[in-house]
Amino acid sequence: MAIIVDKVQKRQDIALSCKALVLENGIKNLTISQIAKTAGVGKGTIYDYFKNKEDLLFEIVYFLMQKHSDKLEKEIVAAVSTKDKVKAFTRFFYDEEEYELRGFYKEFKSIALSSPNEEMIEFNAQCANRYQFWFEEIIQAGIDKNEIIPHAKNLVKGLFVSAEGMFISASSINNLDTLEQDLNDFIDAIFILIEVK
Repeated sequence: MAIIVDKVQKRQDIALSCKALVLENGIKNLTISQIAKTAGVGKGTIYDYFKNKEDLLFEIVYFLMQKHSDKLEKEIVAAVSTKDKVKAFTRFFYDEEEYELRGFYKEFKSIALSSPNEEMIEFNAQCANRYQFWFEEIIQAGIDKNEIIPHAKNLVKGLFVSAEGMFISASSINNLDTLEQDLNDFIDAIFILIEVK
């Protein structure tokens, strides 16, 4: 009797078995042979499931982002004020529990900036749109509860991109020590301007 393979699960299993390898070496320094050896499969099997090394990285990032989104949703629901919800949203950039995902996120962003392809651009746009829409909902809920002024909705993209930019800037000079304080100070300053008095 033939064994039926769940290709979606097998793809995920292969990718996740290589998480430590990717974090340790970076995707650009890996070979398909190393990936196959780590996953315990042949090189041909890697190509059966992934177009290239970057595709493997997408699978890891996708899986970890799903887990992150589930956790984030609970944190946002538990947060009382809009400001606390925004801070929960930006916690990803410094929270120790998100260290692994941040490593993959930086790897992904590096590739997206240095050698983007159509699939990468689409994947990046989907992620950004999803999180930006979520962020818009948080801000709109704050407006609806009369916590923040209606013009605050014009800050959504700026707040979202500023948090990511502060993370990328701090990462580029290897100075993440003050990122939590810097982000929280930035959010506090913005909310001084947009909170209903």
